[in-house]
Amino acid sequence: MATDREYDVVVIGGGSAGENAAWYAIDNGLSAALVESALVGGECSYWACMPSKALLRPGEVLAEARRVPGAAAAVTGDVDVERTLHSRDEFAAHWDDKYQAQWVESIGCDLVRGVARLAGERIVEVDTEDATLVLRAHKAVVVATGSGAAIPPVEGLRDIRVWDNREITSAKEVPGRLLILGGGVVGVEMAQAWRWLGAEQVTIVEMQDRLVPAEEPFASDLLRASLERLGIEVLTGATMVKAAREGVDGPVTISLEDGRELTGDELLVAVGRTPNTRHIGLETVGLEAGGYLETDDRLRVQGVDGDWLYAVGDVNGRALLTHQGKYQARLVGDVIAGKDRHDIADDIAVPRVVFTDPQIAAVGLTQAQAEERGLGVKVLQVALTSAAGGALRGKDVEGVAQLVVDEARRVVVGATFTGPGVGEMLHAATIAIVAEISLDRLWHAVPAFPTVSEVWLRLLEQDRGIA
Repeated sequence: MATDREYDVVVIGGGSAGENAAWYAIDNGLSAALVESALVGGECSYWACMPSKALLRPGEVLAEARRVPGAAAAVTGDVDVERTLHSRDEFAAHWDDKYQAQWVESIGCDLVRGVARLAGERIVEVDTEDATLVLRAHKAVVVATGSGAAIPPVEGLRDIRVWDNREITSAKEVPGRLLILGGGVVGVEMAQAWRWLGAEQVTIVEMQDRLVPAEEPFASDLLRASLERLGIEVLTGATMVKAAREGVDGPVTISLEDGRELTGDELLVAVGRTPNTRHIGLETVGLEAGGYLETDDRLRVQGVDGDWLYAVGDVNGRALLTHQGKYQARLVGDVIAGKDRHDIADDIAVPRVVFTDPQIAAVGLTQAQAEERGLGVKVLQVALTSAAGGALRGKDVEGVAQLVVDEARRVVVGATFTGPGVGEMLHAATIAIVAEISLDRLWHAVPAFPTVSEVWLRLLEQDRGIA
């Protein structure tokens, strides 16, 4: 039996983007329902951002302490695996969403637990444990169903048990030999985390010619050197063509195109994401299932008449990052309420951090991307230790700060920082790019001495030709 309910806004997907879309709609005086079939809070809370950083943090702290004379002698042990995994479990709320669910209810949003699908214009059907609900939206439906790990078409790969980001961030034991397919963010972060936690052999297999290929080449080079010093084997320009496992839990062997074979106890597949759009009823509104939902700068789904269907977060393919999904959701909550809001950041200033040691923090365009857009660019680059604060981070600290400048406008369009803890420096660059502050004006933003942020002064001196 179907039961009808009516709201101004119905949000499909209760991850961070969906939560924010509902929240901002309600803040604008609208009624909203949030539909989730699994854990409220989504991927970031339980299997990505939070647990992965909890796994990385102890090793990062030890590495930083060992670089500081006077502190290094006090560091006599390794990462405490049991305490780290316990901390990880706490950051993931022990995979219990009761507090997130309580928060949703506290903002006046109806939480509907079940499997949702579109069933026509402004109509969402939800299969719950007890019945099928029909949710009718007066104003809008927001799709926030996120993405899942992609499994490439490699012979044998879909026939064996493998790990994706969910299994590796929630693992209860340290694998002795860990194979990682993919040298992007998930691959490099988990390689370092589990090596710090005691994995004896960790091998990264990346098809492209460098790690984190979306970022600047120098960042990849610094990261690779750090991982290899830690004993992690990095194979770039390597293509996997076959995978096999002995039984369900026996050793896994992967074959590379050049004839090499590698054997491990677990295989992490981290080659990208695929949108969760196959079973959400897109065909009922004239859209094709399985792909990303194309949106305009107000996050309205294209190909649907009436300006009632929106998509936020990973599912629209704009920027597969939690903070960008939340940004989009905030905009949508306002747009649905009739406010004049447009998505600006996804095109010019997407901040991103790889939480390895060294960290890679970047925002805006790389040099190559800026040149592809036809900009006349000037690249300013200095060592992180050119700032007194950088040198104070410890002995043998390595890092680079780089700005990509649009020479015609004299504004920063891209920034990359590598080194310990540089993710905390990123927001200044994000503000500079979004606000289009000229280099001449930036001279009056004085960095405190002796902080790492003094590299901004060194970069501006590069612009003036001061060695």
